[in-house]
Amino acid sequence: MEKGTLVEFRTNSENPAAEWLRHRRLAVLERPEGKKHWIAIDDRGQSHTLHPREITYEVEGSYKPAEIKGFIQQVEPYLDPSSLEVAWELLVEDGETVNPSEMALLLFSDQSPPLSYAAHWLLSEDKLYFKLKGNRYEPRSKTQVAELKHQMTMEAQRQREWQGFIDRLQQRLAGESVEWQAGDRPRLEALERFAVLGEEATHRAPALETLLHLKRPETPQAAFQLLVDLGLWDPHENLFLRRSQIPIQFPPKVLEVVQNRLASPPADLHPDRLDLTHLKVYTIDDESTCEIDDGLSLEYLPDGKQRLWVHIADPTRWVLPGDELDLEARRRSTTVYLPTGMVPMFPSELATGPMSLRQGQICCALSFGIILDETGAIADYSIHTSHIKATYRLTYEDVDEMLELGGVQGESELEAIAEWAKLRQQWRQSQGAISINMPESSIKVKDGEITIDVLHNSLARQVVAEMMILAGEAAARYGQTHNIPIPFRNQPQPELPSEEELLLLPAGPVRSCAIRRCMPRSEMSITPARHASLGLETYTQVTSPIRRYSDLLAHFQIKAHLRGAPLPFSAEEMQELTLSVSTTVQEAVLVERQTNRYWGLEFLRRSPNEIWHALMLRWLREQDNLGLVLLEDLGLELAMRFTRSVYPGDHLQLRVSHADPRQDIIHFEEVTA
Repeated sequence: MEKGTLVEFRTNSENPAAEWLRHRRLAVLERPEGKKHWIAIDDRGQSHTLHPREITYEVEGSYKPAEIKGFIQQVEPYLDPSSLEVAWELLVEDGETVNPSEMALLLFSDQSPPLSYAAHWLLSEDKLYFKLKGNRYEPRSKTQVAELKHQMTMEAQRQREWQGFIDRLQQRLAGESVEWQAGDRPRLEALERFAVLGEEATHRAPALETLLHLKRPETPQAAFQLLVDLGLWDPHENLFLRRSQIPIQFPPKVLEVVQNRLASPPADLHPDRLDLTHLKVYTIDDESTCEIDDGLSLEYLPDGKQRLWVHIADPTRWVLPGDELDLEARRRSTTVYLPTGMVPMFPSELATGPMSLRQGQICCALSFGIILDETGAIADYSIHTSHIKATYRLTYEDVDEMLELGGVQGESELEAIAEWAKLRQQWRQSQGAISINMPESSIKVKDGEITIDVLHNSLARQVVAEMMILAGEAAARYGQTHNIPIPFRNQPQPELPSEEELLLLPAGPVRSCAIRRCMPRSEMSITPARHASLGLETYTQVTSPIRRYSDLLAHFQIKAHLRGAPLPFSAEEMQELTLSVSTTVQEAVLVERQTNRYWGLEFLRRSPNEIWHALMLRWLREQDNLGLVLLEDLGLELAMRFTRSVYPGDHLQLRVSHADPRQDIIHFEEVTA
């Protein structure tokens, strides 16, 4: 290298004047600096200290800094990347290599310094036709060029899709309506995953890229807010449900099967059903219940005795073991009840349609006919596939009114059922049943409005509960007698506080809370065992087969045995299914609990000036003054940190000082007169 040599070097400069060559810079060597470096002067008179390895090209001839702009002007007209394709086509067959000077001759029929430099620029920028090998450029093969063109096309398409996505985001954020494209879905799903799972989310890159482009924080909270701002999510989006494995939509294949079943019902495996359509049948549920899965009857027998009938909906009339509907119900395992609505186990067209015991229609049922002795114990029972006709569709409030206000005119059957239920409850208590009466809250959200009702243990609810427990005992006895593997429910005997300890606590919720703490969780097993809190030696659940898969399993097994067919599920298969269902149901119960708590806190957040009557239930951590209180008007149990001495059973007046449902935070302050 000599003084006056025009050289190219690269820089990371952000100066727009250098953009024409993508940060390539030209300067004239002025003098050596030390052993290896050179001082070079650019067209603006700025000096640069350059090492030989920073120099990427030397232009032949001698130049002055003032001539650089003129040199660039000579080069610019020839910087057309498409011109390289012609040269590549000439060279690729023989695989000939070229240097910039030879390429200039091939492209421009001229090897002057400006055109040789233009050829150097084209070759060094090219990512398609040529690759540098030593100090010469080798043409890529036709296969390589075709693959690179494909990659470039795909990248260009990706960029177009990305820009279109960003444009639609901006339009939607500006309040305009947009039609999302198929290519937008993966990016929106990435935002959803990041909002739900945070750092645990897979494929976070598209979400982070989107947030970064919109100059929003790269956090799950920002992703959540963006989805709300786009109108894709509600501000109260249920993240608990989204974090779970609970499927929200039914697959198209399942919905297709539903339509086929409705249009062409499968043959009834029990064509000889017992005709019970002459019986008066009462279905009793909450007003909002759509899946009617149980009904009650009373039959007067010739010998003066009375037979109780518990009729259970028969969804297995429409579902076969192992078919699409069964497998989908198995995957879901339960209907999930949320304040904003339910996530059903079966599609609603079936669940609220032919599967339900609909008023005034002849329906298929699994009916339990039970005769009780004078103490309330089961004296005799039988199980039948049946036809029934629901006579009355009643709510709990209807039945309470009928039973409590002056008797039941013309409905002696309902009054008798209530008397049997009372006797039955007394019998279970004599068998060691443990009653825990804590108020429960029913939270509903409709059109953004939250309502909370306290569900008291009314007479009607007690009647229905006793009849369902009765059917469960009969089904379990049948399974045990005939050695049928079904999902039996059992509960170990708890170690309760002594009578003296309990009497020291105020009667009511405080005492019930102390007992509840000692109760072990009930379990499912194919081996019958005692259920401590119910006071039964054997028990299973069979009364909600539209809503609980374990009940459906019991129906499959019992019905097969009734018709003398092989059992659909072996003991080993039933054991495996029971474990799987238990896990899924536990997740569903957790989602229900978390969602109810969220909306309970949101209700309280919206009522900052309301004063709530509360009852101190028990200490959570007495050393930290942290206790559990019951808001009696709402049936909500929440933690509170006290600033004074309190005792279980104390009544308090509370006001919400801070509530953040999304962060699961609630703070109260005590209101004193």
